[in-house]
Amino acid sequence: MPLFKRSLAGPGYIILNVIRLLNIIGLIAVIVASSVMLVKTFVISKFFFFDAVSHIITALLSLFLIITELPILRPYVAENWPLLSPSSGFVTLGIIMIIVGVSVLGNLNKEATSEESLGFSYWSIVIASGIIVSILGVVNIIASYLFRNISLDITSRMVRAHGAVAPQKAISSPRSSHSSNYSRRRSFHLGRADSLPTYRTSTPQMAQDPRRNISAPLNNLNPAQFSKFDRRGDDIEQPDLAHHPALSGRMI
Repeated sequence: MPLFKRSLAGPGYIILNVIRLLNIIGLIAVIVASSVMLVKTFVISKFFFFDAVSHIITALLSLFLIITELPILRPYVAENWPLLSPSSGFVTLGIIMIIVGVSVLGNLNKEATSEESLGFSYWSIVIASGIIVSILGVVNIIASYLFRNISLDITSRMVRAHGAVAPQKAISSPRSSHSSNYSRRRSFHLGRADSLPTYRTSTPQMAQDPRRNISAPLNNLNPAQFSKFDRRGDDIEQPDLAHHPALSGRMI
């Protein structure tokens, strides 16, 4: 690990965990703000159904992000949401938090969620949650690039979990299920030429001319030498050698 990255790995453990705590607090504030706007929407807005659905989705999304930040359901998150797993950084988390913050702040333009309708106390909760979550989204994106190490395949989430020993943990621990699934899918799509070696050798002469030359029969042989192997009967006559391919000049 480079010296700059090594020096940041230890403090990064503390910094990233503080950011995680702030993420959870900001997302809880978004859930509270969405609940307040949900109640006011039912009271004032005529088209309350669609506004209510948007507030419910924002609250559920914030709750899901809180679950990904806590050390629970890690196998499920790694299998089904790899961009929020330890094998990835905080870029996806930061982008989603910015979208949630902008969505919360955008509701302040409506009559049902204005300062006059909500009151100054609840209106302050809504605007504060939107601003805090948006800023934390930007902070998470910056931290994701600041504390990662591409050469050692170490993400900022690994630094947040293990601190200065993240390189040793990355080497000793197996790869994530997402990477292993990708490797299995890749090996499944490999062709025969990529997966099995070939041991065939080709002879240039055989490749150019597949025909074979047949040698001429041997005439000057000692019959006694092969007498013990001769099992021909007297009624079987020797074939005419004139039809031998070597004598007739034919080649196969």
